[in-house]
Amino acid sequence: MQTDKGDEMTRPQLVCRGVRGATTVQSNDPDAVLEATRELLYILIRANQIHPDDVASVWFTTTADITCTYPAIAARQMGWYDVALMCGHEMNVVGGLPFCIRILLNWNTVRKPADIFHVYLREAQSLRPDHKAYPAIPLEEIEAAVKHFDLTTLEENRPSAMSAGA
Repeated sequence: MQTDKGDEMTRPQLVCRGVRGATTVQSNDPDAVLEATRELLYILIRANQIHPDDVASVWFTTTADITCTYPAIAARQMGWYDVALMCGHEMNVVGGLPFCIRILLNWNTVRKPADIFHVYLREAQSLRPDHKAYPAIPLEEIEAAVKHFDLTTLEENRPSAMSAGA
């Protein structure tokens, strides 16, 4: 896409933008944490039309009450093998939202900040009351996307894992 500046034609500048999102789980259960993280990540990807090759890195954090698994595993389960991922804990703030998973996705894009959708699901919607409108994504599409992952053999089918065993 080009914009007209008098006689001069310029392309939108590619910059790294942060895409935020958060969700919650009911307990410190690894299946629940990974399912909620996959759901959040999928909606962030779908809402913003993000391709893994355009992602610089993703920072996953949880509140201190989540210790059962790394939420970044959810991204690996979705095939994000070559994206830099990091996990950590949020500050332990008195009265903070419990069992919360947050994502900061660093994305190389030409979009302006106002054109990026930040997604807050479940109880995490209370963190950003100003973000009430999200693009409509049918629940069936989300369920189909996250439930058809073969979680037991996905890593074995990774091209680098297959060539390493050869």
